[in-house]
Amino acid sequence: MKFKGLLSLTFLFLHSSFKASEPAPIPKREFRGVWIASVANIDWPSQKGLSSSRQQEEIKNILDNHQKIGINAVFVQVRAASDAFYAISPEPWSEWLTGTQGKAPSPYYDPLNFMIEHAHERNMEFHAWLNLNRGTHSSAKSIASDHITKTRPEWFLHYSGYKVYNFGLPEVRKYIVDVVVNLVKNYDVDGIHFDDYFYPYPSPGHKINDVDTYKKYGYAFTRIEDWRRDNVNRLIRDISEAIKKEKPQVKFGISPFAVWRTKDRDPEGSRTNGALSSYDDLYADSRLWVREGWVDYTLPQVYFSFSHKTVPYLPMVEWWVKNKGKGHLYVGIGSYRIGENQKDWAGAGQVMQQVRKNTALEGVSGSVFYSSKSLMPTSHRLNDSLKRYYRYPALPPVMDWKPADPLPRPEISELTRTGSGTVKISWKIPVEYEEYVRSFVIYRYKRGDKRTLDDPRNILAVVRNKQEKVYWDEQADSEQAYEYAITALDRLWNEGRPSKLHKLL
Repeated sequence: MKFKGLLSLTFLFLHSSFKASEPAPIPKREFRGVWIASVANIDWPSQKGLSSSRQQEEIKNILDNHQKIGINAVFVQVRAASDAFYAISPEPWSEWLTGTQGKAPSPYYDPLNFMIEHAHERNMEFHAWLNLNRGTHSSAKSIASDHITKTRPEWFLHYSGYKVYNFGLPEVRKYIVDVVVNLVKNYDVDGIHFDDYFYPYPSPGHKINDVDTYKKYGYAFTRIEDWRRDNVNRLIRDISEAIKKEKPQVKFGISPFAVWRTKDRDPEGSRTNGALSSYDDLYADSRLWVREGWVDYTLPQVYFSFSHKTVPYLPMVEWWVKNKGKGHLYVGIGSYRIGENQKDWAGAGQVMQQVRKNTALEGVSGSVFYSSKSLMPTSHRLNDSLKRYYRYPALPPVMDWKPADPLPRPEISELTRTGSGTVKISWKIPVEYEEYVRSFVIYRYKRGDKRTLDDPRNILAVVRNKQEKVYWDEQADSEQAYEYAITALDRLWNEGRPSKLHKLL
């Protein structure tokens, strides 16, 4: 078999030519995510009412910067307060997008489609982040006439300046499920994500006024607290089942408050003292959801330092490792705290220590940072530190309980070195596999390297599947002999058999 270029030789190695390697300093599989918050213009857009082109440039700049430091997943808030950052929605356009709730972007475009497309171009997963409980936010300046708080005011509870959903009403739970299904049906999202807002965080002097609803629907429960937890449990279960029915490949995850229950309240709780807990204070039984397999991943918000007196970081993460249930465990890191007037958060050191611990702990599959601003180049040198630590690419961990697609074995069709030393790599796959292949991993080996697929130091690039399957290795040393191999990935990052190794002299 001949290929273009005199420097190209084919080595007919089979899959058995690739050997298992010693553990790499950084794992090949690691979830590296970041939250991009839209509520109150925390991360994006930077302010209300920007032109469509300015909004687009901002989000592309954010994605570019995160890609450079090794991030492989973004969680973008597309529903902040029963509003929408996407076109196909029963809820009005967000005030934080256009300046006035219900006003469409001008010139018109669909921000969600735009963001998904550009995240995927950069081989990042896109998780649509929805707030669960807010009808209105205290900082909002406009409410559209067709907003749900106006068309269904009886669905909401007034609490500490907010209107929050009354989860005890079956029609409320159905409405939220329908919002999720509509989004999953109409957009190519990789995941649906909810944050830590269920029943509202306790506020002194305020009560949740749902006693009448409890009297009507809570007859099976002797305590209103247990009924509230059951309402949330039903909602999470129903959302999970609806996503699986609509698109089983879409991931579903939640980022609860770090503490499920404290040991002083429950012997199975965490070694945290006097802390608020999701179970007792937010009526969110986060441990149950992972045990039942309703979520594909849990992402506790452990926004505390190693030396925190009430919720120290390491014991909290270790508790979740023991209680992560059937799905993946990612850990939420409070990188926004860098620069606070506390010794632990004076610089990027605390965050990097947490990242390294997450990588080392068996049972933790990755880290997610809150929020995007803290990872931008101007932020306390964390950007530079992560870029060095994440210098090798990582694929998100595989969820083997989800349906995998059939994957081909790529065939390298051209391997040539140009006059400048750049190596051109071309490959092909059978046409019947095109719909299943989302990306390719290109491996490069030099003399002395172990021919293994397990070590990310051997990954030259992860590239999106396009009609023209070609990659230019501009980092190649013109004096070095290399071998290349390519594998195919489906949308859930399952990896197929490698191509035959090809040698470039």
